[in-house]
Amino acid sequence: MYGPRVFNGNPTMVKFHLNGSAIDFSASPDTPLLWVVRDFFDLTGTKYGCGMALCGACTVHVDGEPTRSCMTPVSAVAGKRVVTIEAVGDTSQAPIAKAVRAAWIDKDVVQCGYCQSGQVMSAIALLRKIKSPSDADIDAAMSGNICRCGTYQRVREAIKSAAASLRKA
Repeated sequence: MYGPRVFNGNPTMVKFHLNGSAIDFSASPDTPLLWVVRDFFDLTGTKYGCGMALCGACTVHVDGEPTRSCMTPVSAVAGKRVVTIEAVGDTSQAPIAKAVRAAWIDKDVVQCGYCQSGQVMSAIALLRKIKSPSDADIDAAMSGNICRCGTYQRVREAIKSAAASLRKA
């Protein structure tokens, strides 16, 4: 599915899994994972926001943990599993992803949508760890995700709704 690519500079071979596929990627070791995912593998659901790991738009899962891909060098994911928004529903997290997606729609969370892939990835990681998150748990888990449209209350409601639907299942 994905093949080896070369980035300008002093390339190093980095082996990792991207959305379930084994990757042998040749790049400068300090190339941000965000650019590898977007520019070399055309997975554009992960967004560039601030480039400083402050806004969360670039959130992906690395070995199941929400990770800011704009500041994560590709060399840091060697031997690890990277999952982007495009494939989170195809992983063991699929039931959580489905519940979050349904809650996002039901609570009408999205306005402009730019931050949503990062918001969703953070919400899925939270619900994987905490089945009944409190407001404080949600605020802490989502604190690194900035929404310019200010949909924070709806995000909280959607996470609570997704948690409730998962408990029922």
